[in-house]
Amino acid sequence: MYMKSKLRNAIEKLFSEENKLDIRNIRYLPRWAVLAIDMFLVTCSLFLTYILLKDLNIVPLKTINVTQQIALVMGVNFIYLLLFKTYAGLIRHSSYMDALKLFFASASTFSTLLIINIICLIAMKNKIFITTGLILFLFISFSALFLFRLSVKQLYEYFKIAQQEEELIKAVIVGVDDGAISIAAALDIEHPQRFKIQGFASARQNKNLRILGKPVLEMNDSISKLTRKLDAQAIIFSGNTLNAEERYGLVKDCLENDIKVFNSPLVINWSDNIKVTDQLKSLQIEDLLNREPIVLNDKNKQSQISNKTILVTGGAGSIGSEIVRQVAAYKPKRLIILDQAESPLHAIQLELREKYSDIDISFVICDVVNRERLEVLFKKFKIDVIYHAAAYKHVPLMEDNPSEAIHTNILGTKQLADLATEHSVGHFVMVSTDKAVNPSNVMGASKRAAEMYVQSLYFEQKELVTDQRKITKFITTRFGNVLGSNGSVVPLFKKQIESGGPVTITHPDIIRYFMTIPEACQLVLEAGAMGKGGEIFIFDMGEPVKIMDLAEKMIKLAGHTPNEDIDIKITGLRPGEKLYEELLSDKSKTLPTHHDKIMISEDETKEFHFVNESIKEIICAATKNENNKTVTRLKQLIPEFKSNNSEFEILDITVDSENSFEDDLENIV
Repeated sequence: MYMKSKLRNAIEKLFSEENKLDIRNIRYLPRWAVLAIDMFLVTCSLFLTYILLKDLNIVPLKTINVTQQIALVMGVNFIYLLLFKTYAGLIRHSSYMDALKLFFASASTFSTLLIINIICLIAMKNKIFITTGLILFLFISFSALFLFRLSVKQLYEYFKIAQQEEELIKAVIVGVDDGAISIAAALDIEHPQRFKIQGFASARQNKNLRILGKPVLEMNDSISKLTRKLDAQAIIFSGNTLNAEERYGLVKDCLENDIKVFNSPLVINWSDNIKVTDQLKSLQIEDLLNREPIVLNDKNKQSQISNKTILVTGGAGSIGSEIVRQVAAYKPKRLIILDQAESPLHAIQLELREKYSDIDISFVICDVVNRERLEVLFKKFKIDVIYHAAAYKHVPLMEDNPSEAIHTNILGTKQLADLATEHSVGHFVMVSTDKAVNPSNVMGASKRAAEMYVQSLYFEQKELVTDQRKITKFITTRFGNVLGSNGSVVPLFKKQIESGGPVTITHPDIIRYFMTIPEACQLVLEAGAMGKGGEIFIFDMGEPVKIMDLAEKMIKLAGHTPNEDIDIKITGLRPGEKLYEELLSDKSKTLPTHHDKIMISEDETKEFHFVNESIKEIICAATKNENNKTVTRLKQLIPEFKSNNSEFEILDITVDSENSFEDDLENIV
């Protein structure tokens, strides 16, 4: 009864509406058509069995006639093909599971016919099939059914690749853990194939070991030699199988030998909606930072942000928008995003409203120079924490437009800081730059002046305010270049490479510190949470990167040869640019914190009245667009500010003369 019901259900599904053949849309065969092809192959296998038996001079038994024998074999085979649903699924995507179904169907047919044979032998004293014939039929029918599916699958793969005009990339998987094996298996069965896995590279000795039928070789020599040995042109990193130093060494070897490098996320992080090959990404330049990624504790940031009202200025910029995303993940009570750029603010608005619909988010178009507009904002909302990322940051532009740098970077910061103290904001975290250390340009000097103002304002509060709970804790975070930020060197190089070059570098010996945007922003949040007030936090950014090396690696990552396919052109240092950046001035010292990647810079703190009056003079000159006077006043406030490759270099002599005269006068007095 159960068998009857199962057969009836299988037949009903087989001829359902969804399996109707439509010749206008023949992307796949309906199930009944697959079953018909299978039965045709079974029939052919049966006739081939009779031919082989005849050639072997084995005469079929005459207990029943040949027509009855064929009908019985075909009927039993048909039933088992139905029961095991060998017709289900797309032939072009057949897997080992489909082969197993075919084997069970063929084996069950053989077993059933063998049992019928035995019963006939007992009841009729004679068999109806020769056992040799049944064994031959089992082998031939299974082989025919399996080879049919394999042929269709391979033909589909061949035509798909030919249609896409894509060659298979022969690759080696780095690692032999579960993740690496899963990636290899997924890439092997995916259709159309893009990667052909040649083998695995392991750090351990694995003599004669094979995984998924592919060799495992030890990485006792360079990865380039190993890939050549396996006739591969690429390697695939599987998850986090190596530390930063090992990874850097392998990548460097690959780039020097024109071997492509791909990254695969951990299998548990794969997206079901994206093809496996699309989840393998070419190595990004941030993967080449020769250091371990920075990992921080979430607890500090959680207490700082959760259920608080947070204001992020410059919240639509590359740094500000990432701060916004990370802040939103900690579920603040209200998130206020302020920026003067309309289109980027609109873009982040669409993103956040979709992803964080449960958070109260306000989007404010405002220039930080507009005090009246800012005052309305502070009166409307009781702000707990400010992350101040609004700033002009492009060195050559600010060298040409010093007044604008002063207004946004100094006046904007001053007005926000003053309003924060008036409205008892708990924490004010300012995003600064390593260009503020021994500045050689207006942009860096303007950021240093802003640092000096918020730091001196904090200590002024401590002396004047009796209720320490109402003191705004001003905290400065200082770090170097951020990979991928708007206007940074990496997007520029990428664009130049895509357009065929040349890649432009200002000087062959120029070096910079780099970190990723997410790293920089989580360090900003961490510093804000641990800061007590008045500190300048600096971050361990690893070893500095030579920009020439960076350009060459990016060209190689794109599959080109430097100075052959893509030229590298030296353009000369830009106004205000120096060969290297510093995180500490000559007079500064560092103090450790609870995190070894974050330190406190002990810079000289000047008296608030002096800083405030100096900044007022600078702003006054900038408002009148008196560039020379503006920069001169800035140099007087920051004696270590020495212009480099700039029209303002002449002012250094004037300021040095004035300072020397004042020192002599003090000595006489």
